Amino acid sequence: MTKKEIVKAIADDIGLTQLKTKEIVQKTFDAIVETLVTDKRIELRNFGVFEVKKRAARKARNPRTGERVDVAEKYVVTFKPGKEMEERVKQMSDDEHNASITQQDSGTTSPMSPPPVQSQPPLGHSSPPPQTPPPPGSPSF
Repeated sequence: MTKKEIVKAIADDIGLTQLKTKEIVQKTFDAIVETLVTDKRIELRNFGVFEVKKRAARKARNPRTGERVDVAEKYVVTFKPGKEMEERVKQMSDDEHNASITQQDSGTTSPMSPPPVQSQPPLGHSSPPPQTPPPPGSPSF
């Protein structure tokens, strides 16, 4: 979802113009950023906590060349979701899990379901190839 889509949804929901709603949404984002810059932390109840943390300098490797490079220390923004957000997201995965169990019990699969798993022998233990009967008229030993 984009900021434009958020603005449209809020404007439709509360009956403000999209222009006025966009201004309010942008002011909210600006206030969050400004608070992070000045206070290094903002807690939004039932949503989560944004926090500025210092990431230490470290040695890394350029994946293209394999050369070791020094990465300077830097500040990063972290986010820890609030309890309500975590519970709602967890509910999504619980609902998906329960739906997949229901589909398996009914024998149906959705287009997003992985194919059924076929049992295979453990690695290193191959099954003998299937036996085919000899052609008619050939001697059997």
